[in-house]
Amino acid sequence: MQKKLILIDGSSFLFRAYHAIPPLSNADGLPTNAIFGVANMLKRLMSDHKTDHFAVVFDAPGGTFRNELYSEYKAHRPPMPDDLRVQIQPLHDLIIAMGIPLIMETGVEADDVLGALAQMAVQEGFHVVISTGDKDMAQLVTEQVTLENTMSNTTMNIQGVIDKFGVTPAQIVDYLALMGDSADNIPGVPKVGPKTAAKWLVQYQTLENLIACADEIKGKVGENLRASIADLPLSKQLTTIKCDLDLPYQIEDLRCSQADNVELQERVAALGFSAWSKILQQAPAAQQVVTPVSGESVETERKAAEYTMILTWAQFGHWLNKLMAAELFAFDTETTSLDYSVAEIVGVSFAVTEGEAAYIPLAHDYPGVPQQLPRAEVLQKLKPILEDPARAKVGQNLKYDSNVLANYAIVLQGIAQDTMLESYVLNSTLTRHNMDDLAKTYLHRTTIHYEDVTGKGAKQIGFSEVQLEEAAQYAAEDADITLALHHCLAPKLAEHPALVDLYQNIEIPVLSVLSHMECNGVLIDSDMLAQQSMELANHIMAIEQQAHELAGQSFNIASPKQIQQILYDQLQLPVLKKTPKGQPSTAESVLQELAEEFPLPALILKHRSMSKLKSTYTDKLPLQISAKSGRVHTSYHQAVAATGRLSSSNPNLQNIPVRSAEGRRIRQAFIAPEGYKIVAADYSQIELRIMAHLSGDKGLLDAFSKGEDVHKATAAEVFGVSLEQVTADLRRSAKAINFGLIYGMSAFGLAKQLSLGRSQAQEYIDIYFSRYPGVKQYMDDTRELAKDQGYVETLWGRRLYLPEIHSKNAARRQYAERTAINAPMQGSAADIIKLAMIAADTWLQDELIDAKMIMQVHDELVFEIADSKVEDYSAMIRTLMSEAAELDVPLLVDIGVGINWDEAH
Repeated sequence: MQKKLILIDGSSFLFRAYHAIPPLSNADGLPTNAIFGVANMLKRLMSDHKTDHFAVVFDAPGGTFRNELYSEYKAHRPPMPDDLRVQIQPLHDLIIAMGIPLIMETGVEADDVLGALAQMAVQEGFHVVISTGDKDMAQLVTEQVTLENTMSNTTMNIQGVIDKFGVTPAQIVDYLALMGDSADNIPGVPKVGPKTAAKWLVQYQTLENLIACADEIKGKVGENLRASIADLPLSKQLTTIKCDLDLPYQIEDLRCSQADNVELQERVAALGFSAWSKILQQAPAAQQVVTPVSGESVETERKAAEYTMILTWAQFGHWLNKLMAAELFAFDTETTSLDYSVAEIVGVSFAVTEGEAAYIPLAHDYPGVPQQLPRAEVLQKLKPILEDPARAKVGQNLKYDSNVLANYAIVLQGIAQDTMLESYVLNSTLTRHNMDDLAKTYLHRTTIHYEDVTGKGAKQIGFSEVQLEEAAQYAAEDADITLALHHCLAPKLAEHPALVDLYQNIEIPVLSVLSHMECNGVLIDSDMLAQQSMELANHIMAIEQQAHELAGQSFNIASPKQIQQILYDQLQLPVLKKTPKGQPSTAESVLQELAEEFPLPALILKHRSMSKLKSTYTDKLPLQISAKSGRVHTSYHQAVAATGRLSSSNPNLQNIPVRSAEGRRIRQAFIAPEGYKIVAADYSQIELRIMAHLSGDKGLLDAFSKGEDVHKATAAEVFGVSLEQVTADLRRSAKAINFGLIYGMSAFGLAKQLSLGRSQAQEYIDIYFSRYPGVKQYMDDTRELAKDQGYVETLWGRRLYLPEIHSKNAARRQYAERTAINAPMQGSAADIIKLAMIAADTWLQDELIDAKMIMQVHDELVFEIADSKVEDYSAMIRTLMSEAAELDVPLLVDIGVGINWDEAH
């Protein structure tokens, strides 16, 4: 069996563990999260690889020969954080106590030492595994050298390098030189990324051949290449791992020694790693510990939290002083309802440092409840600090707390951080963004759940009835966890400057904008809705009667089981799809297909649609009118849709149909008060405009820049007619093609939508792409980019991760590919309307004008404006929205005015 050497890139491990593991510290306050993460990875490696030959290599302090070659090398790198620097020596001491060889060489980087040691071991007949997360190390891969990434559980051989980078290991240095590296300040060629670098090297094989043929490269990128030729030899020198070092080591120097269990136990105990310490205490004194601690969690290493319940003014004064002195504090409210418009405050909690939090009970009410501080007086004393924009606050979904405080005439300001939004911006698809799930994902902590203190179902009590001791533990933990989550998530966000900008300049400001909109609410004509409910009830009864006649018997049209029996058993309609249990499906998509040929499925769909409108809107909206304001107050959700789009609930404003007469009638019930008008401002074809910008397609850019009807222009191109010959039907078909393709529609889907043969639909798609080749290129490039990096981005750097992009399931993979194409457009549209909302809200708040922003639906903003100001304010709204972003095509805004939402649309 071939001998094996495991080489560990300690510097890579150190930084990755520091950012991956939430903050930890021992009893003396020494930060330990990086030590904890690296130690666990080492133990895992020693368990996975049955060999005695190991070595951990770290960068030595001071510069290297690369700094002498190029004084600007790594010049822009920020200094190492203090809480990481203090962990380095304790980590080195721990590794030595574990019996693992530790190597640092001055004047060179850890990469160079790893390369030289790997070369030496291969000459000695060893197979070498380098454990690292550094892409530069791919140049070391050979038949005898592989890479292993413990974070992602992946290994990389020669074929793996080719699959990931598109070049061979021997070409990696040239590949890196061409791309450069902004983190290391290596020049490279401007605007050359992974795809271009790989394409060139596939064609020209080496950097030297490429330079010799530089005149063959056309366009701007060719100009950039030729302008960079003088720098490329230096870039190559900087990215080349130096394997010819004269190191003072033999292969036997890389063999693990027996761990000093006494010293190891002392160090582990001093670091506060209690679970590992217990295992060491049970082990024989001379035993070498190589087994990873199974299930070792961060929670076991955490200091016990100290939570305070505030019942006296003295305690309150002490905590108020702590809040006044804090640079940032976590804040949370406990209330009587999830509906912010009626919620009353039961108590408030705070945290200033992790592991220490306080709860102030204010309105608990049960037999024998201890005396609490008076709510009105406490809130009055907290009001100045809560309203102070200079006092930074962090919370979990602070929009809710902001709205609840508004009920007590407190305007929450200084919203600096929101952990729900930090998680959402970091990875919108990773997890649900509620606090309990975030604590489990990022802190490895199981929290006290709401139902743990209130009970479940019919026996559930309100929070005001929860015993003070239980309530204090639950509520204080919420503030403590929120602060800990921020400390964990903020460094992860900081690794991605574009995401930090998105978070700070879009998501955090939008939080307050949405709060203003929610509190504004919208006026509803309940009498009109009552009339519509009666009419819908009559329509629904008539549909049921027709359905019974078609079926030849009465049946419950709302029962899937009875529908299944009527359609498939009695009428013998074709079974297009089955449920997981093997029953014929009555899903909406199946009924829609059947409705093309059979009348009964069409009636069932009509019945479902009208019943939903009645139950969701015409019956329910009047019940949602606030007794206090006389308006309906929806809730907007920032952290739900993966693309960044907003959604809403209670009521869901996004799902009111605009194409059906019934849906439009519901919109007529959204009215302006006397003396005001509803003004609806809607972006025109925004996703197509973003496609034109992203793809740079000349045809699309020209059409939009000239102000042409883009659907008409597409119809002329695809159907081979002049603009004057484009009929309404041809324009409708072109519109289906335009929007269908940006949503990744196949020829099959287009054929179905336009009632064409599949080959005819494919011909239209082919013509479209021949007329708009930039669109085709963008789609192909985006698919490849998504496969390469696992995510796509909006114009503002919002990321949508695509875990299914490499799925073996073809349907899931194709869906991920379609999402990859559409998400940058849909997400960029979401970012643009958020920027427009921020601009509009700033204008409204600063000018204190007689207007309100009351709704946001898809690409539309809805305002309530005084009659005399409609014209002036509409012009300002158009300007603010059209200037919210600068694209290569103009942003057009359609504005409508009316006494109700439908009339204004």
